[in-house]
Amino acid sequence: MRITQRTLEMLQSADAGLDQLQRGIEKESLRVAVDGSLSKQRHPSALGSALTHSAITTDFSEAQLELITGVHDSPEACLNELTEIHSFVHANLEAELLWPSSMPCILGTDNDAIPIGQYGTSNIGQTKTVYRRGLGHRYGRLMQTISGIHYNFSVPDRLWQRLGINSQTQKTEAYFSLIRNFRRCSWLLLYLFGASPAVCRSFLQRPDHGLQEFSEGTFYLPHSTSLRMGRLGYQSDAQSELHVSYNSLAEYAATMRAGLTTSYSGYADIPVNKDGDYQQLNDSILQIENEFYGTIRPKRSAASGERPLAALGQRGVEYIEVRCVDLDPFAPIGIDQQHIRFLDTFLLVCLLTESPTDSREETARMVRNQTAVVETGRQSGLKLERDGESISLQQWATELLAECAKVATLMDQHSNSVLYAHALNAQVEKIGNPDLTPSAKVIQALGDDTSFFQFTMQRAQQHSDFFAAQPADADSQALLSDEARRSLLKQAEIEDADRLSFSDFVHDYLAI
Repeated sequence: MRITQRTLEMLQSADAGLDQLQRGIEKESLRVAVDGSLSKQRHPSALGSALTHSAITTDFSEAQLELITGVHDSPEACLNELTEIHSFVHANLEAELLWPSSMPCILGTDNDAIPIGQYGTSNIGQTKTVYRRGLGHRYGRLMQTISGIHYNFSVPDRLWQRLGINSQTQKTEAYFSLIRNFRRCSWLLLYLFGASPAVCRSFLQRPDHGLQEFSEGTFYLPHSTSLRMGRLGYQSDAQSELHVSYNSLAEYAATMRAGLTTSYSGYADIPVNKDGDYQQLNDSILQIENEFYGTIRPKRSAASGERPLAALGQRGVEYIEVRCVDLDPFAPIGIDQQHIRFLDTFLLVCLLTESPTDSREETARMVRNQTAVVETGRQSGLKLERDGESISLQQWATELLAECAKVATLMDQHSNSVLYAHALNAQVEKIGNPDLTPSAKVIQALGDDTSFFQFTMQRAQQHSDFFAAQPADADSQALLSDEARRSLLKQAEIEDADRLSFSDFVHDYLAI
């Protein structure tokens, strides 16, 4: 990827909008008891309704919190809100901790002991639970407890105008261009920020996992970066047959629709409305759009009950969602400002450079590169595939970071700081020294006699102590508490307003 000099000159102006980038964070974490076992308690009522609270909900499991910020035009504001949400959550947990690693360590439980999310008796609430029930049958509940961070990113109108992009159609095309470039090079983020190089023995359900024993109860790969994003993570035999194209909204919708409407024989025996028993929403490759696993998604805000594809088709892409970010166990909120600033820089490079169309063959090449970096990313001399040729990870990364440097310089000019340059320099150092990567630091922290479980529990307690000692903003805490109360009332109103039967609601909802 190369940014042209003309593009750089276009963005020199003070009104280019680079200081108005929009970002938000969705951060998942498991609730665990003080002994490290997965919480069996319902979603705490003090946190409000998981169905309707805008900042605090659950993901797959009832014990898997998802904390959501609003949209912010600075990294600091985004992180400050995420910190305040964490403060509120910690203050309202009863004898529980937040598991700070992406990979779970659920000791002494089986698949059925992992509780799936509950959202009340409304049609939309039951739909969310049935969808999760289907995920559990298809992939196993344990895999669904893997946690991470989703980074939402959008471009302000002023920057679009500076780039000569004015219509929503043009913005949508530009976002898909960004996505194609991101998918080609997202392996770099796994190397730089992957923080899941080891797992607990309890997570390994199959004998062919391919990992090595690090210590009693802990398995790893010596040069791995993000096992969450590899064969042990969000992988699917059914989805491997599905090629989703990002060449345009039309192609994306058509290829996604194939996954949503094509029955998969492996799911045919899972009940769909058998005498009212819903164990999944349908037997398609994908029950709904969110089931498709990928490192990045095109997104559009949707109304309650509105399908994501319908929202995209009617109103175009509003923002993109980066989905390959591991939780950083060394950061109390799972991410820090250097990580955000580099994500901003990297995403702008993806936006501002030429982006060829994708193909099924290139997608396969991307998967091979991702797998190589996941499993052996810190190994000296690792080779990747680019345009049909072999290239070293170090050389390709150096070239990409050189382009990132051009954008970081612009970002610092617009913010009158050197923070983006500092964030970039930290990544440059990791290319020359893999021991500086988060994955290497996790392995170093394990040492000779600390298991993955012990390490993560130590970090969980440290994070809990951090928030207990840090004074929270009284106004923010009051707002979150007030929304928690109002969200419970809103859930009750939604339940009272239902008129359709559940089967009719599901039928209408799944119609595409």
